[in-house]
Amino acid sequence: MAKFYAPLIVLVTVLLAVGWLVRRGSFALDYPSHRSLHEVPVPRTGGLGLHAGILIGVLIVVPDVPVSLAVAAAVLIAVSFIEDLRGIPALWRLIFHIVSAGAFAGAVILDADGPVVLIAATLAIAWMANLYNFMDGSDGLAGGMTLFGFAFYGLAAWLAGATQFSLLNFCIAAAAAAFLVYNFHPARIFMGDVGSVPLGFLAGSLGLLGILRDYWPWWFPLLVFSPFIVDASTTLARRALQGKRIWEPHRDHYYQRLVRLGWGHRRTALAEYAAMGVCGTLALHALGSTPGLQRSILTLVVVAYAVAIGAIEHAWRARAVRDGQGRGSRS
Repeated sequence: MAKFYAPLIVLVTVLLAVGWLVRRGSFALDYPSHRSLHEVPVPRTGGLGLHAGILIGVLIVVPDVPVSLAVAAAVLIAVSFIEDLRGIPALWRLIFHIVSAGAFAGAVILDADGPVVLIAATLAIAWMANLYNFMDGSDGLAGGMTLFGFAFYGLAAWLAGATQFSLLNFCIAAAAAAFLVYNFHPARIFMGDVGSVPLGFLAGSLGLLGILRDYWPWWFPLLVFSPFIVDASTTLARRALQGKRIWEPHRDHYYQRLVRLGWGHRRTALAEYAAMGVCGTLALHALGSTPGLQRSILTLVVVAYAVAIGAIEHAWRARAVRDGQGRGSRS
């Protein structure tokens, strides 16, 4: 019975751990830069408190967690923490991400699935780890995606009768809920790379496990985490087409544009939460639907994203025109 209380135990643990890190204050500060949206130094160690709680949840719910998952997550936590403290060249970080993703994928994918499936799964998990880091740039955003995304994972697994797997995901969602107490605008602490990269890895890895165990189809994790996947992937493609260096820090993500267009951190986060809730609800509804209705739901979501991106692009260009006219009149 103790395992059913695990999410609550995780919630309390993270509240206490992250609260202590907030009071610790000056440890590993994130200073404002040309890429950031914050204006004062903020501690970026919140991920340590998050993972402390998740670890306790894992020990209660899944004491025999797959070794490949535990080792890969531990490696990413260690590498990401070093990045937060002193920095690691981008190429080396990417290598660690791909190797960790590949080690996990190789351990759970059967030989019969073939090398193409293994490579695709490895790249997908590594991309999730990276895009989670890219999207962790506004107060409450990555914490919110973690709360919604893993909660919907948990609900889907529960409906599939996978109680243990469901509780594991609920533990991660509970950790995010506690973290948001300190990270929602105005944020008193950030999760840092040590939080975002391993969480992205878990989103991809647990999504893959759900597919392999027939808890959900391949499109379910993509739809649940689509608010992050669409923004990060579209931004990367746009910057590549513009000839920009895609590995350099920037403020071109659509959530960053919303903040800079005057929405601010709070309104942007709430809008993203609405998108996360709608996408997760549609994904759950589609699980029990006919193939025709599933295709209709996916088409509707694609169209909605296209409209949203178009609206933000239009507002961004209009702002650029106004700024140009303002500078011209002052000169």
